[in-house]
Formats: sequence, C-alpha cells, structure tokens
Amino acid sequence: MWDFQPVTDADLARARMDAPFRQQMLTRTLECLLGELSKLQHIPQDTARAGQMREGIELAVKLSDLLRRTAAGSRPAA
Repeated sequence: MWDFQPVTDADLARARMDAPFRQQMLTRTLECLLGELSKLQHIPQDTARAGQMREGIELAVKLSDLLRRTAAGSRPAA
C-alpha cells in the first residue's frame, strides 16, 4: 500500500512527457484511493460518508479509464 503524496506541478509536467511515469502515477493514485475507500467501507455509514464513498468511486472509475487509455496509447502498433 502506498501513502498518498500530493502530485506536484513538476510531477504533472513530467507526466505529460513521460508515458511510463504517467501510468505509474495514475496507478499509485488509484491504489491509494481504493485503499481509502476500503477503510471507509468498514466504518458505520452516515449521509456525509455515503457522499464521500460515491465521490471516491466516481474518481476511481475515471482513474481506471485514464489508465486504460494510457496503456492502450503506449502499446506498439501490431
């Protein structure tokens, strides 16, 4: 499990130019997010927490879509 570290402007600039780094950064972020969602899943739910879960799930779906697109774009043409 990774500890979440905020993404810096330097990270974003590098990710724009370095596809493997971008994929690694997205993967690490998704792993952190899923870990936090797992923790929230085991805490008694209230309205605010349900909203956090929904928001986290929507973000996880977006991140996984980005990862798929990044992976598809980095594959060599057959």
